Amino acid sequence: MLLRRAHWRAAAVMEEALRPLGIELRHFAVLIVLVDRGPTMQRDLAAATGSDKAGVMRIVDDLERKGLAVRKSVPGDRRARAVEITPQGLELFDAAHVAADPLAERLVAELSPGEPEKLTDLLTRIAYPADGEA
Repeated sequence: MLLRRAHWRAAAVMEEALRPLGIELRHFAVLIVLVDRGPTMQRDLAAATGSDKAGVMRIVDDLERKGLAVRKSVPGDRRARAVEITPQGLELFDAAHVAADPLAERLVAELSPGEPEKLTDLLTRIAYPADGEA
């Protein structure tokens, strides 16, 4: 429950940072995947963000309406669609990081020097265990 409470607090901080930019955390999560991976199949976006197929479709619809992402056909599979971030999406992604940095600093302000890095390391090991168990 403690990890869940920390997640809620961090999500609230990110929502506060993203609100002036006109996107929500769910949109930002998809943009993160697109920046990290490049064009990505919708089903892979669902897996990467922990969303379901219908949820990802709604998020991508939102991103397309805002001009932040586009769906493109995948050669050799006329039913498959890859989602790609647009230049405008990349600009917003960068702006979101700039907006979130001071809020993220506030989130870890009570930690001692070195503890934010240690927390990141521990959370990474929990999220991505060495044995590949998900």
